[in-house]
Amino acid sequence: MKISEIELISFSITATGRRTKWGYGEQGPERQVQYAITRIATDNGLEGYSEQGYPYFYSPQQDEIDNIVKPLLMGEDPLDRERLWQLMARHRGFSEGLVGNIDCTLWDLAGRMTGLSISRLLGRARNKIKAYASTAPNLGTPEDYAKHALDCKRAGYKAYKVHANIYWDPIKKEAAPGRPAFPKEDVDICRAVREAVGDDMVLMLDPWGIYTLDEAIWVGRKIEELDYYFYEHPMHERQIEPYRKLCSELKIPICGPELAPEGVFSRAEWALQRATDIGRTDINFGGITGVRKTVDMYEALGMKCEIHVGGFGNGQIMSATSEDTCEYYERGLLGLDMVDTPTPPYLKTPCDPMDEDGNVLLPDGPGLGYELDWDYIDSHRFPR
Repeated sequence: MKISEIELISFSITATGRRTKWGYGEQGPERQVQYAITRIATDNGLEGYSEQGYPYFYSPQQDEIDNIVKPLLMGEDPLDRERLWQLMARHRGFSEGLVGNIDCTLWDLAGRMTGLSISRLLGRARNKIKAYASTAPNLGTPEDYAKHALDCKRAGYKAYKVHANIYWDPIKKEAAPGRPAFPKEDVDICRAVREAVGDDMVLMLDPWGIYTLDEAIWVGRKIEELDYYFYEHPMHERQIEPYRKLCSELKIPICGPELAPEGVFSRAEWALQRATDIGRTDINFGGITGVRKTVDMYEALGMKCEIHVGGFGNGQIMSATSEDTCEYYERGLLGLDMVDTPTPPYLKTPCDPMDEDGNVLLPDGPGLGYELDWDYIDSHRFPR
């Protein structure tokens, strides 16, 4: 069996976000944007797909498929995933996101070939996982966050994560460059949420890398008083030493790195340097193969690893790990009027249905576990 075709299937979807001049997203009017699904086919008629890209993950470009992926992978056996992962990971033209996209597509092909989910191929550990509601940033006042947290608690969530004022000036109420940050206003939001939901809801804070070390320590101590469970990515991740100091200063576990490149290799260094207490990764960092290596590394060190955001690929990894290592599923990013994540129009079923006890039911269909809506895709082909 050999890889005979690699392509992007391009179509349009409706998007509401837009980039500010600071490079951070904000809500905007609806518009049609181009989107693509990666397809890999074999000479005996098997196919695999990856719908990475919506709404958080890397999506490859046509020139990358034509000039980087095809020359390396055409004619190869798609079941040689580890060998192909090593080739891609060492190739100067492959970003971690591109490796992840292709790796997920190869895993999906293997699952569809066998009729098994990726988690079954890896070795399934569970069929559900505790969820936390993860807010979109810049939702408004402390009262707005408090009301939303209560809405999520009534919907069944047992945990809630705050994204407060990120690349946003809450005083002027406008997009901002990220620095200066607004730690006092962020803590006001965290306090309002705790007072609203009471002591029986697990809470987290993710400032998304905007604090200085002094600010991160100050905020960390404040949310320790509020009994927050973990504190994610509070400073920029280009330096390890400030995180070492932060971990030594605070009792609350620090979760990260979230965006630092080099996947399992950099995360092993962060862990060994004691610059983080809870790991963080997702399929942008080398796909199913890369994340499985990372999760196994954290397990060997006796550390937890919180998978960044949800989706079918990350869900398959979580299904193949125990709660001792990967405890929560991140469900979001949720606006003020949302308690559930939307299902993109090119999929027939959601990736993360939640039961009344606040658990996400993990996918178990063939491969990545999703069913593509080909009627939608074909009717929105790009260009039309």
